Amino acid sequence: TQSQLEDQHSTGLTLPLLALVAFLQVPTAMAAMRLSLLIMAVMAVLSTTSAASYNVGEPGGAWDLNTNYGTWASSRKFQPSDQIVFKYSPQAHNVLEVSKADYDSCSTVNPIATLNSGNDIVTLTAVGTRYFICGFPGHCTGGMKVKIDGVPGSSSPSPAPASGPNASNAPPTTPVSTATSVKATGFGFAILLAFVGFMA
Repeated sequence: TQSQLEDQHSTGLTLPLLALVAFLQVPTAMAAMRLSLLIMAVMAVLSTTSAASYNVGEPGGAWDLNTNYGTWASSRKFQPSDQIVFKYSPQAHNVLEVSKADYDSCSTVNPIATLNSGNDIVTLTAVGTRYFICGFPGHCTGGMKVKIDGVPGSSSPSPAPASGPNASNAPPTTPVSTATSVKATGFGFAILLAFVGFMA
């Protein structure tokens, strides 16, 4: 009968079609896995490169005697992992990270860190206030100082303030590296590209 012929015909086609679908699913599954890995890698890179980089004094100025750093800093929202870049002539200026008391008095005697490359990159590592001045005579009192208030980002918790009679919320006293974090990000991106090429 016609229905028996159709059943035999459909069964005859169904098995080869199922085998073909099963065969094609292996590369499709591998492609889906590769795509998933690629998406996760891109998300990882994007999450590490979401920090902002701020050139001190820009767009209208630089690390110099002509910029109003109070206005410049108050118009920005600094967060942990952001980078503060000081660009200047090393023959004319430098950057000292100092305590609040030294910032207020323009004292250069006990700096937390001294930067003098002319292209210094400071990565904000935590929420809190950090203070920077120029250590050349008369420059700090001439206005060459900036206070950077780091505020919590959307995903970083805010630390509890210190308490007690001798408590201090001073910035960490570790020296600041120049350009290290930028090179590390570029290196990570190169590894990602190599990984994606290997997966292809």
